[in-house]
Amino acid sequence: MADMGMFHALGQSDDPNDPKNHHNPIAPPNFRPQAAPPPAGYQQAGAPLFAQQPLQQPAYGLSPQPSPYGIPSPSPYGAPPASPYGAPAPSTSPYPPPQQQSPYGPPPQQYGGGADIGGLTQQMSQVDLMSQQVGTISKASRKKGRAYHQLDQASDVPSPQFPPYSPSVGDNLQQGFLGQQQQHHPPAMSPGSSQFPVQAASQFMPQQVADPNAFHARPGSSSTSVGGAGGKIDPLSIPSIPMARDVAIQHFRQSVFPTLARHLPPNAASDFIAHDQGNASPRLCRLTLNAVPTTGELLALTHLPLALLIQPLAKLKPEEEPIPVLDFGEMGPPRCRRCRTYINPFMQFVQGGTKFQCNMCLFPNNEVPPEYYAAVDMSGVRVDRDQRPELTRGTVEFVVPKEYWVKKEGSETPGDGKGGYAMRWLFLIDVTEGALNRGSMEAVVAGIREALYGQSAYEDVADGEVSEDGTKRRLPEGCKIGICTFDKEVHFYNLNPALDQAQMVVMPDIEEPFVPFESGLFADPYESRSVIEHLLDNLPSLFIHVKNAEPALLPALTACRSALEKTGGKIICSLATIPTWGPNRLVLREDSKVYNTDKEKMLFKTENAAWRTLAGKMVESGVGVDFFMTPSAYIDVATIGHLSATTGGETFFYPNFVKERDSKKIIDELSHAFHRAAGYQALMKVRCSNGLQVAAYHGNFLQLGASSSDIEFGVIDEDKAVAVMFSHDGKLDPKVDAHFQSALLYTTKSGERRVRCSNIVAAVTDQPRDTVRWADQDAVIGVLAREAATRMIEKPLKEIRGALTEKCIEILASYRKNCSTSGNPPGQLVLPESLKEFSMYVLALLKSRAFRGGNVSSDLRVHAMRMLKSMSAPELQLYLYPRVLPIHSMTDADGFAEPSGHLKLPPALRASFAFVEEGGVYLVDNGQYLLLWIHSHVSPNLLIDLFGEGYDKPSSLDPMMHELPVLETALNAQVRNIIQYLGTLRGSKKISLQLARQGLDGAEYEFAQALIEDRNNEERSYVDWLVHVHKYIQMEVTGQRKKEDGTGTETGLDMASGMTGLRPPYW
Repeated sequence: MADMGMFHALGQSDDPNDPKNHHNPIAPPNFRPQAAPPPAGYQQAGAPLFAQQPLQQPAYGLSPQPSPYGIPSPSPYGAPPASPYGAPAPSTSPYPPPQQQSPYGPPPQQYGGGADIGGLTQQMSQVDLMSQQVGTISKASRKKGRAYHQLDQASDVPSPQFPPYSPSVGDNLQQGFLGQQQQHHPPAMSPGSSQFPVQAASQFMPQQVADPNAFHARPGSSSTSVGGAGGKIDPLSIPSIPMARDVAIQHFRQSVFPTLARHLPPNAASDFIAHDQGNASPRLCRLTLNAVPTTGELLALTHLPLALLIQPLAKLKPEEEPIPVLDFGEMGPPRCRRCRTYINPFMQFVQGGTKFQCNMCLFPNNEVPPEYYAAVDMSGVRVDRDQRPELTRGTVEFVVPKEYWVKKEGSETPGDGKGGYAMRWLFLIDVTEGALNRGSMEAVVAGIREALYGQSAYEDVADGEVSEDGTKRRLPEGCKIGICTFDKEVHFYNLNPALDQAQMVVMPDIEEPFVPFESGLFADPYESRSVIEHLLDNLPSLFIHVKNAEPALLPALTACRSALEKTGGKIICSLATIPTWGPNRLVLREDSKVYNTDKEKMLFKTENAAWRTLAGKMVESGVGVDFFMTPSAYIDVATIGHLSATTGGETFFYPNFVKERDSKKIIDELSHAFHRAAGYQALMKVRCSNGLQVAAYHGNFLQLGASSSDIEFGVIDEDKAVAVMFSHDGKLDPKVDAHFQSALLYTTKSGERRVRCSNIVAAVTDQPRDTVRWADQDAVIGVLAREAATRMIEKPLKEIRGALTEKCIEILASYRKNCSTSGNPPGQLVLPESLKEFSMYVLALLKSRAFRGGNVSSDLRVHAMRMLKSMSAPELQLYLYPRVLPIHSMTDADGFAEPSGHLKLPPALRASFAFVEEGGVYLVDNGQYLLLWIHSHVSPNLLIDLFGEGYDKPSSLDPMMHELPVLETALNAQVRNIIQYLGTLRGSKKISLQLARQGLDGAEYEFAQALIEDRNNEERSYVDWLVHVHKYIQMEVTGQRKKEDGTGTETGLDMASGMTGLRPPYW
């Protein structure tokens, strides 16, 4: 939840144009929402769907409503409208009103009215979704001594399941459509106007003009009607991802998600607040199936993966309780003798509390240590349960005993009793000719300065802490940093605080690299501040006359690993050019002739054995590496990025880097990479109940041995997630819950060895219908994306696209055949409520840079592939389906704080060009970039209000702009507030504005690709995709599909054994 003080506000004085008057009402303190009934717009299970009032947005320029949060009341833009939900009042705005017959699509109203909803009641009655209420959790069985779920019982607590919904724009959609606008000749392309090295077309137009009816939608059934004869989709019931997000966001702004409630996990993009009741927060762990089938046969019947999406160090919201850290001394935390599961809330204490029964392997004779003993009450619950976080919280951290401390040959055991060393960072800076000429070295140096001494290096002190200026260092005590540079040689710097300035020591032997000295190589950044700042100030001038074009990267990384070998730590490396100097130099492997062939997968592999060996040694030493790449040509991300992917680091990729535009983004992301919550020397193990077994892991890590063996990380941070696949090795009891526990052993930044344990519980069912009903859509798509990305180096992209399509068809066909009622018409596409937008996400995955058809450089594909393997659920959802916010049609309340303290956002639009209005301005956010798309016919007054005097046409704007100027206009404050809020939702990729002016900037190419629902990226439109999927679902249900291999075996994306026997794609 946002603090109202973080947002800009106008009209705080009697003069609405004077922002310096502070007589506005005092904003309330941070609001922590309590559990509350769902707000308007939600349907409880079994409740009738009610009508919504049509939401109509006044045109840009209408005056605001009275508000205590600084919005001007006597607005210079016109009188207030009579009602924000009715017809707009006559406006005296200086901007022209929106055109009635826009050639670009409908007006901004996209949410339907009550009449539309009521008209779909009969259609909804035909859909057997949400017809059975959610089941209750029964009390503990005396016989089994364990809790279980009964999914066939009626719920006594209303479930906040969202009603079937889709936006209703059909009533307002104009008949004038694409192809009717007047053609004009755009101005010339501005040089270097885009980070993306693709020229913009004169005017962006979809490849295929859409039918206006294709985008009619209204709240109603989650079943999509398809004509049996014509094969045309019924556009009135297409599920809408933007509306699903908006509804979820509004709901969880007013209620808290209790983790043991009988509810599906929240939408990953809803920015929810979780209350840990013993089950881990969905922010940390998401299970694809919250009702696990009893047998492998039932699981195969649904074609859904059984997997756990884990983000172990995920950042919690300030309103959520911090994860407790528990120290059991030398005895360590209690664990099961048989399977070594850590103590958790689901273990049962028996025999008066002297023993406990494991919830994983059911071993009943685990002795309770005398120092941990406590009596139990009549129901078998320990009397001190509420005082024991490990018995009430789903996620806890244990300080480990000495047997799990860091042990390395040639290094002494840490003497501080923490088990590890305080984290060390080594900045490795590229000083070759390319880095100097393009300014990337200056940006990296500025990023280091910001990380060490800038505003991001400090944070507000917590309650009870003492500080002179109210701030404290974010870097833990004992942490040290070092600085190295490299071109054809490697340069180390002595940062001893006793020196007047840093001393450079050159290591010229790149054949057998070594560390020339140890004392002074690492220093406390605050004790040696004057030395480090002097070095950073003079680095650009040190190499301005000595420019080497070819870097020797591998020897530099080898020397840095040697420097960190005894203690572990992290390397932050910049690189501007492909390393073509020294041993194991890289060569140009890119060959456009192999694009879209079976040989293309060879470009995605790391063929140089020396680089793979170094990656393994880094993980063994507890060292990870982050790369900041700023190339102007091919740089071989497949080979270099293998180091960051294997060690648990990250690759930040800036193709077509421009100093004036992209420096701020590098500075922010480097500072975030330095300060984010992280650990090193990490090992992860996942345990599960009897009858299940770990089948495979997917993500960026090092795994030695079988695919089910434990995984290792050199470093791991708050932005990384991995997927764990499970399979059945026996039959589960439907009266006994299934349990999962992930344990991450790692060293914190302060040098303390800990284990972070997260526990997940799920019901067990023998009904496929319940399995699908309790599926988590965000987790399922995250697992599919990782599985497909893992196979990119093994299978041709064509087969992977075909396998994803096959998986989508099989899941939906299985639901239609085995779970839906027989009363549905044969021409109707029936989508499960829990997977209503699943087909759209699969289409978006097919259109992503990693998998889409066409000619895409291997650097871009591999970078996207590795991002998919490590993305969190919220980041992946936004990456696949961007958020599109209209700026020109905002109400005056949008962009300012609501009474609850949350920022009011304008309703998001569907990602289709059919919703783009002539003269419109749109923010497009996919979590990686933030585009500001400006129509060529935009109002000059709007541009002046947004950018200032003198900017009355798109061609007058600076193409290198990366942030909005600060103006005293309401529109400018609104947009800056929205951008600031979107920045708080980001993971590792920070906010930086990118202009995409129609017909002017190359970034418009990215805008076109972001319109996922249109026909682009070598794939169908959303409507055509649903028609295609439904066609093969009908064939599957009726048994008309023939197996291509002739064996009758299952084909497609097998989540346990990989992609074998793939069918070809159907286009």
